[in-house]
Amino acid sequence: MDHNHPFEADWSLETLAIRAGHRRTAEQEHGEPIFPTSSFVYGSAAEAARKFGGEEPGNVYSRFTNPTVRTFEERLAAMEGGERCVATASGMAAILSTALALLKAGDEIVASRSLFGSTVSLFDKYLGKFGITTRYVELADLDAWEAAITPATKLLFAETPSNPLSELVDIAALAEIAHRHGALLAIDNCFLTPALQKPLALGADLVIHSATKYLDGQGRAIGGAVVGRNQELEELFGVVRTCGPCMSPFNAWIFTKGLETLGLRMRAHCDQAQALAQWLEAHPAVTRVYYSGLESHPQHDLASRQQQGYGAVLGVEVKGGREGAWSVIDATRLLSITGNLGDVKTTITHPATTTHGRLSDAQREAAGISQGLIRIAVGLESLEDLKADLARGLDALS
Repeated sequence: MDHNHPFEADWSLETLAIRAGHRRTAEQEHGEPIFPTSSFVYGSAAEAARKFGGEEPGNVYSRFTNPTVRTFEERLAAMEGGERCVATASGMAAILSTALALLKAGDEIVASRSLFGSTVSLFDKYLGKFGITTRYVELADLDAWEAAITPATKLLFAETPSNPLSELVDIAALAEIAHRHGALLAIDNCFLTPALQKPLALGADLVIHSATKYLDGQGRAIGGAVVGRNQELEELFGVVRTCGPCMSPFNAWIFTKGLETLGLRMRAHCDQAQALAQWLEAHPAVTRVYYSGLESHPQHDLASRQQQGYGAVLGVEVKGGREGAWSVIDATRLLSITGNLGDVKTTITHPATTTHGRLSDAQREAAGISQGLIRIAVGLESLEDLKADLARGLDALS
C-alpha cells in the first residue's frame, strides 16, 4: 500500500476518519499540517499562468485552494460516500452557496417546516428577494411534498432528524419523489453526521453540514460543508471561488482533527442521550420528550431502519409554558445555557426565544416550537451529574 495515498476504497468509516485526505509533504509529517498562507509561489510566469488558467492542478489562492481545507474536504467526502466536498465558512454559508450554485430567479424550493430558524430566514427573506420561492410542508408527509412540487421546483431541502423535535422523513422515498420530478434532494445531516446516517446512500443528491456541530465536537470553530457529486459540487466550488464564503485553514485543521474521533463520540453521545431521554420521560414535570430513540416516538421504526443511531438532541416539553421552561434552564449550574449543540459539553436552550426566536408566531406554531419546549444537546459529562442538574428545576415544577 502507498502510505501517502489519501484513502483506500474499502476502508471503514472509522479508518477514513483518521487517515483519508492527508497527502504528506516533503517533511514527512505524521500529523496533518496547517497551511496559514493566503497565496502560493510559482517557479516561473508560465507555471503561474497554467495554474491560474486551470491547465495544471495546484494551489492558486486560499480563498478556493488550500491544502489544509482540501484535506478536510476529501476526508468528509470519503466518510459521506460522496464524490466531492466543498467547505464553507459556516453551515449557513453552505446552504447559501448551494442555492447560489443551483438555483436562479423563478426557481422554487420545497422545504420542511421543521428547519433551523436561520435557514427559513435565508430562504424567505434573502432568496425570496431574488425571485426564488420556497414552499413549506410537513417533514414526514410524503404526499404533501409531492403536492407542493411544480415544474419550477429545482430543490427539495430537509433536516432529518429535525431541530429540536426529532421529526424524520423517509430519505429514500423523498429522493424518489424529487428525482421523478427532476429536482435535487439536499439533506442537512449535521445532527447525525456520517457516523449515524448516510443520506447519499439513501438517494439524496447533496449533504449539508454545519461543521461547527459534531464534526468539530468541542465547540471551537465555525464552518460548513456540502458533499455530493462532482457535477453539482463544481458549481458550488465556483460560488466559493468567486463569492468568497470560504473556510479558513485553521478551522479546517480543527474539523479534520475532530473527524478522527467522530465515530467514538457519536456512539457515546447516543448512549447518554438515550438514558437521559428515558429518565426525563418518566419525570412528572415533563409532558413529552421528543427523541427518535424512544419507543414512544411515532417514527421510531423509521429511525431504526434509516439511521445507525438516534443522535443526542432532545426536545423536552415541561409544565408551565415559558415560565416553567425558563425556571428549569435557570436552575441549572452544570449545563451551558447556549444556542450551540454538538459539543462534549451539554447545552440547554429555549428554542422559541433563541434559535427560533426570529420566526413569526405562526411559523413557530407550524414548526411545533412551543413556549414550554426546552432543547437539550446531551454531551459527555457524567450522566448522574446531568440528571441532578436538571432535577433541581424539574422537581420544583412537579
